[in-house]
Amino acid sequence: MSRFVRASKYRHVFGQQGKKEYGYDNVKVTNSAWDTNIISASTRYISLNWNASGGGAFAILPLPNPFTPLPTGFPSKLPDLIPLARSHTGPVLDTDWSPFNDTVVASAGEDGKTLIWKVDDAAFAGWGQDGWEPQDFDPVARIDVSPRRVGHVLFHPTANNVLATSTGDHVVKLWDLAQPENARGVLGGHGDAIQSLAWNPTGTILATTCRDRKIRLFDPRAGSDPVRVGEGHGGIKGARVVWMGDRDRIATTGFSKMSDRQAAIWETGSLSNVKTITIDQTSGVLMPFWTDNNILFLAGKGDGNIRYYEYENDNLFPLAEYKSSEPQRGMCFLPRRGLSVSDCEIARAYKVAASSIEAIAFIVPRKSDSFQSDIYPPAPSAEPALSAAEFFSGKTAPPKLVSLEDGSITAGSAPLSIPTTPAPAATPAPTKTTSAPPPAAAPAPIVSMREEPPAPTPEPEPRAPTRSQTVPSTDDGAVAALKEENARLTAELRDAREKIRNLELQVETVRANARKAAALLDS
Repeated sequence: MSRFVRASKYRHVFGQQGKKEYGYDNVKVTNSAWDTNIISASTRYISLNWNASGGGAFAILPLPNPFTPLPTGFPSKLPDLIPLARSHTGPVLDTDWSPFNDTVVASAGEDGKTLIWKVDDAAFAGWGQDGWEPQDFDPVARIDVSPRRVGHVLFHPTANNVLATSTGDHVVKLWDLAQPENARGVLGGHGDAIQSLAWNPTGTILATTCRDRKIRLFDPRAGSDPVRVGEGHGGIKGARVVWMGDRDRIATTGFSKMSDRQAAIWETGSLSNVKTITIDQTSGVLMPFWTDNNILFLAGKGDGNIRYYEYENDNLFPLAEYKSSEPQRGMCFLPRRGLSVSDCEIARAYKVAASSIEAIAFIVPRKSDSFQSDIYPPAPSAEPALSAAEFFSGKTAPPKLVSLEDGSITAGSAPLSIPTTPAPAATPAPTKTTSAPPPAAAPAPIVSMREEPPAPTPEPEPRAPTRSQTVPSTDDGAVAALKEENARLTAELRDAREKIRNLELQVETVRANARKAAALLDS
């Protein structure tokens, strides 16, 4: 055994549950057997699939905080009758909040419909007071998705008003909420029920897990067929997928053929397995959650604990566990821009127990009261980088990021740029595996932001005073020329990456058609 302890600033992260009165009690959680997280959160509200008679419904409640009480006058123990978001004729299976509007939420139901809702603060005025009568929420848009159920809804991470839905027909449909009459894209190829969806950070690639034990990657604007298909976990039960930030890696949870619960890391270029760890042999589905602190949280349905691992060099190093005697039925995590930085909170989970909702803060113990920049990388902001029309026309842009220190907005770098080599065209073999993830490589919108990272390369600036102090204008001109040349080369490299990506997609399409032709010949 090693005598050395691996250095990590997250080694002592601990979970802290808020006081009981800071959460909600007397909640009536849905009894649907469909496998979703049951709960979803924006930075202002939470939505919870509700057990309601006469059709489907979900509750919308003000966001609990583990450090402060609920809003003034709001009861911790909910009354038996509360305002609900009804209008579904079948049980609500999933909800998701818009990343760009904390008052807009989408719901998916067994009735094959997706409804869009907008929350008004006035809906919560007077809760629990004498003479108060609950007024249900009304949807602002209705989408007829499928004759069969809609199992999942997921907003796009960079384009405004773009929504993905999975259906009982084993397809994923993409929608422009401004024109919801017809789907803008249909992604097929699944052999069985779709179990989970996940966008990469720029929204250029959608990953799915399926009951047929396969993992699929789609470029929604390149066609309806997957651009990558790989073997997933050996068991058919409850596989989930999540992107590991802007890396060319995805993490999945699932079951082995022997019913062991597993967590695995996959390289997105070839969908080859990088790492698989066995958790235990419990039957509850594992829900994975990724944070930009390189921490993977795993919460099992029916478990009372939450495990968390730090990702480093394609390994998952266990950090600790949050333990509780209350088993969880569902869970979600708060968007990072809503965290309490003064309390050194790096993640916040909302846990649904039998009849309660608890807020759990994961904290890095620090003595200093100043902002801890090393544990707070910029978070996705509430500003979209693209409109729905721009996304469906083929444009790509990195997400806009917000500093948790001062609130300033910047554009993130294009994901998966790390694997790019200085001369990708000269070494085709590596680029086949490293450029496939560049589904995220962005065309025009990245130009203004990608000019900033190369800026440090013009080293002449610090040398200017030492070379000659009599010709400062010449040095300034040389620096400007270097910047222009650097920008030109960056643009050319970006174009080359885009061409490589398009060629790879064409190759994958040809291969898919060849496989279909071979299958027809065999039959």
